[in-house]
Amino acid sequence: MAIKEYEAPDILVRFDTKRCIHAAECVHGLPAVFDADRRPWILPDAASADELAAVIEACPSGALTYERRDGGAAEVAADAPTLATVQDGPIYVRGSLHFTDHEGRPVETGPRAALCRCGASKNKPFCDNSHIEAGFSDG
Repeated sequence: MAIKEYEAPDILVRFDTKRCIHAAECVHGLPAVFDADRRPWILPDAASADELAAVIEACPSGALTYERRDGGAAEVAADAPTLATVQDGPIYVRGSLHFTDHEGRPVETGPRAALCRCGASKNKPFCDNSHIEAGFSDG
């Protein structure tokens, strides 16, 4: 997996490049921290751990996760799973998620994921934005 880590004293931010579908919740939520045109693109020291946690939890794909180092609360999966279909795109799921791959092996997901529904993803069961090139339409 291509997981990158960005550390600050109070929080560790993890970014899974294979799961990111560029929904941009992070960039819009905390532009001082998340800037795709900058390297490194995540500066976790530019906001409080509470602010970072809130924005990371808005990431629909689960590409961003965090580990609190200041005693703050960890992300908690919703008791009941929720699903939201994105027009012409993936299905966003939240909750205590358990997936297996085509060989029955567990797939690590965390409490958020964007699932492929076009069938073209090269990172199944996750969306990789292949629906755009494939011209997938649900209408």
